[in-house]
Amino acid sequence: MRALLPYLALYKRHKWLLTLGVALAIVTLLASIGLLTLSGWFLSASAVVGVAGVYSFNYMLPAAGVRGAAIIRTAGRYFERLVSHDATFRVLEHLRVFAFSKLLPLSPAGLARFRQGELLNRLVADVDTLDHLYLRVISPLVGALVVIAVVTLGLSWLDVTLALTLGGIMLGTLLLLPPLFYRAGKPTGEALTHYRASYRQQLTAWLQGQAELTLFGASDRYRDEMEASELAWHEAQRRQAGLTALSQAVMLLISGVAVVLMLWMAAGGVGGNDAPGALIALFVFCALAAFEALAPVTGAFQHLGQVIASARRVTQIVEQKPDVTFPDASQSAPENVALALNDVAFRYPGQTEPVLRGITLDIRAGEHIALLGRTGCGKSTLLQLLTRAWDVSTGAITLNGERIETFSEAALRAAMSVVPQRVHLFSATLRDNLLLAAPEARDEALRAVLERVGLEKLLEGSGLNAWLGEGGRQLSGGELRRLAIARALLHNAPLLLLDEPTEGLDAETEKQILDLLAEVAKEKTMLMVTHRLQGLMRFDRIIVMDNGEIIEQGKHAELMASKGRYYQFHQRL
Repeated sequence: MRALLPYLALYKRHKWLLTLGVALAIVTLLASIGLLTLSGWFLSASAVVGVAGVYSFNYMLPAAGVRGAAIIRTAGRYFERLVSHDATFRVLEHLRVFAFSKLLPLSPAGLARFRQGELLNRLVADVDTLDHLYLRVISPLVGALVVIAVVTLGLSWLDVTLALTLGGIMLGTLLLLPPLFYRAGKPTGEALTHYRASYRQQLTAWLQGQAELTLFGASDRYRDEMEASELAWHEAQRRQAGLTALSQAVMLLISGVAVVLMLWMAAGGVGGNDAPGALIALFVFCALAAFEALAPVTGAFQHLGQVIASARRVTQIVEQKPDVTFPDASQSAPENVALALNDVAFRYPGQTEPVLRGITLDIRAGEHIALLGRTGCGKSTLLQLLTRAWDVSTGAITLNGERIETFSEAALRAAMSVVPQRVHLFSATLRDNLLLAAPEARDEALRAVLERVGLEKLLEGSGLNAWLGEGGRQLSGGELRRLAIARALLHNAPLLLLDEPTEGLDAETEKQILDLLAEVAKEKTMLMVTHRLQGLMRFDRIIVMDNGEIIEQGKHAELMASKGRYYQFHQRL
């Protein structure tokens, strides 16, 4: 139960709306009980009066009461659903923002051990499951307690013994059955959460890796594993459905016993009246209607195990401490950027061998640097250290003479325009994906930058309103790369960090992009990671890395004359 406390605290933000939902649920239940109780008594009393030959009977008042209760029940049910679901959606919205705000600072170090499908499942499915806490647990439980108290007090005006008997049966049912079915349903709920997460993770991996699985002949085997997980999930759902049916059967049995008991006791007299007449029907129908308030409670606590399991899975992420933290001090972004790396070394968590060893490098403001080397030599890792995706293991990185750790996140991000190796696009319009880099940019500026990077054909048809879909599925790798460059140009920061910006481009387009980068970065500092040799002659300095170390650096002519590693790269062309 402790796992739910942080999420119960989030409910305080919408406490009045949630309280209104519970109040409307109680009013609806009481109106339903009053409708059935009054209707049963009214019909029975009319029959008794007719048999007795009495011709004076006030049927106007009870008839008005029946109609009033029916109207209140109908309106109450409508507004209760409206308010309760609106409150739940608001809580879920707040919870998702809360979870994502805790998740974002963990990237990438704190999220490295989670797969993408697993993170998505926790952020979406597990958070969705937490809405049961209000709709299926809190609201029905509070409603049942209030209904028991009101029914008991109301019936005590007619007969204290009968009222206490019915109230005692209902209270005993409320105290006994929910814990019992919570214990019975806890293992199944936890299993459901586990199997659901496992299956969705496998499904996501299968959808993303269909080409590789088919290529290596592993598709059928992976499908068999996925179907086994699905069958286990279905079996857990079957067990939960069985428990739900059992809880409903037990509740029907208890309500039936309570109705028979009320019938037998009321027949012996009500409130000292040995001929209770229609009052017998009043107690019987009240008992039938009152158990409607208890019907959802046993099923709610049966699902509580699943809710707690989901809460623990979300808590496992949101309670992690970020490996990289930023100071809160507000700073303005510098107009020019000079970088210095002093004996920098870095080792990924859990790895024995360092990725970078003793990197010492000075980059003057406005200098253009090309970083060259074999795959896996640490080039991209070096760029990640500059953006503080990770912190150095030893050594120091300074920006304009100040340690990079002293800059606030906003100031550091404003100082850098980054083109990552993997381009991320949201399932949104072309305009939305460009505005991430410059939220205040006008449509004219967006169109102009697309034309500069050679993506004017994206403006055809829907133009900036074109829907890119998840990950920009309809775009080629080269188009994705140029879109990332367009965002970097829109951001217009004094430092350009480019990781393979011309990957996937043909030779002519590559030359156009390199010319464009040279033009826009005339007054900027630029560090470009690449394994391609075209256009490197225009860079102020070329740095060659191998095995996490800088092995040579200089201008193109100097490195060619020294006939080192850079010269060997050219000889292999």
